[in-house]
Amino acid sequence: MKKLVLSLAVLSLLFTGCSEDDETITPVTPATGEISGDVTASKNYAFGNYTLSGIVRIKSGATVTFDAGSTITANNANGVDALVVENGGKLIINGTAAEPVVFTEASMTPGSWGGIIMYGDAPIVGASGVTTATSEDGLFLPYGGTNSAHNGGSLKYVRVEYAGKKITDGTSEMNGFSFYSVGSGTVLQNLVSYKGADDGFEFYGGTVNATNLIAYGNYDDSFDWQDGWRGEMNSNWYAYQTGTGNFGMEIEAKSVNNAFGPKVSNITLKRAVGTLTENGAAEYDAIQFKKQGNGEYINVLIEGYDNASAVAVRIQDAATNTDQVTGNKIKLTGVKIMGTTPQYGAGADFTIAFPTGQYTTNTTATGASLSAGAWTTVNGVNLLQ
Repeated sequence: MKKLVLSLAVLSLLFTGCSEDDETITPVTPATGEISGDVTASKNYAFGNYTLSGIVRIKSGATVTFDAGSTITANNANGVDALVVENGGKLIINGTAAEPVVFTEASMTPGSWGGIIMYGDAPIVGASGVTTATSEDGLFLPYGGTNSAHNGGSLKYVRVEYAGKKITDGTSEMNGFSFYSVGSGTVLQNLVSYKGADDGFEFYGGTVNATNLIAYGNYDDSFDWQDGWRGEMNSNWYAYQTGTGNFGMEIEAKSVNNAFGPKVSNITLKRAVGTLTENGAAEYDAIQFKKQGNGEYINVLIEGYDNASAVAVRIQDAATNTDQVTGNKIKLTGVKIMGTTPQYGAGADFTIAFPTGQYTTNTTATGASLSAGAWTTVNGVNLLQ
C-alpha cells in the first residue's frame, strides 16, 4: 500500500512538471501608427513602433503615455518634427533600463528633428529680470510663471536621437531635450540625448531636477541653461563630445545677478581627441560660466580638454567674476582633471581668485556613476565606455 501511494505521488509530480513545461508565452505584436497634430484628449500608446509627423502638441489637460520598449521615428522629409508638451499637458514615458523608449529619425542624421520640448509655468528670471519670455525654438510660445511645483509628467529611460534642428532663419534652434520653465513636480530620470545638432539638454529657467543624464556626440553644448534655472537636486550627468562639440557645460543667467543657483553632483565631462567646435575654434572648455551664471558642482571628472586655448573652468566675463566668483556664488568641489588641461582661466584681461573652499580638487573624484544597459546602448555601442 505504501508503495502504491508513493508511486501515485511520483506520477502526480511528473504530470504536473510536464504541464508547466508545455506552457508557451505568446509574443506581443508591436502596435503601429502615426502620431500627428494636436493632442487634446489623453492617449496611451501601447508598446509599438510609431511615426512622428510634424509638430505634435500635447495640449493643456491632455496626457500622453508611451509604454516601455516603444520606438517613435521622425522623418526629416516631412518638414519640422517635434514632440511638444504645452503648459498644462503631460507626457508620461514608462521606459525601463532593458526596454527604453527611443525617439529617433529615419535618416539618422544629426539635426533632423526637434526633439522633446516641454513647457511649464515655474519661475524664470530672464533678461533684465523679466518673469516671462518667449521661446527660442521657433514656436514663439510664452514661458515663465509662479508655479514652482509645475508637473509636466514623468520621463524615465528615454533616448532622443539625431535632434537639434535649426529652423526658420537659422537663429531658432531646438535641442535634444528642451525644458521651458518646467517645475519640480516633473520627473526626469535616465535620459539620453544622442548625436543632436544643438545642445543635448537645455533648461530655460524653472525648478525641475534631472538625474542620470547622458549627452553623447551633440554638436553644441552637452548641458546648457539660462533664465535662472534653479534645480538643486541633480546628479549623475555624463557627457561625451566626439566629432563636433562646443562646451561640456555652458552656464549663464541672462546677465542677472541672482541670489540662487542650481546644484549638480557627480559630473563627468569627456571629449574625444580631434573633436572640433561648430566653427572650428580652439576654445572648447569643459565648463564655461558667463552672464552671471553660477551654482554648486560636486565630484566633477574632466578629461580630454587638452588644447593650448582650453581650460577646465572658464569665467568668461568680468561681471561674472566679480559677482559670482568673488561673491561666493560659484562653488566647485572635488574636481579631478585628467591630462594637462589648466584648472581655470579668464575670458578677458582679469584675474580669477576663488575664495577659500569655493574651488577644490580631489584626485579620487569619480564623476558620474551610471549603470549600463539597453538604455545606454546604440547600434551595439555602450555610450558609457
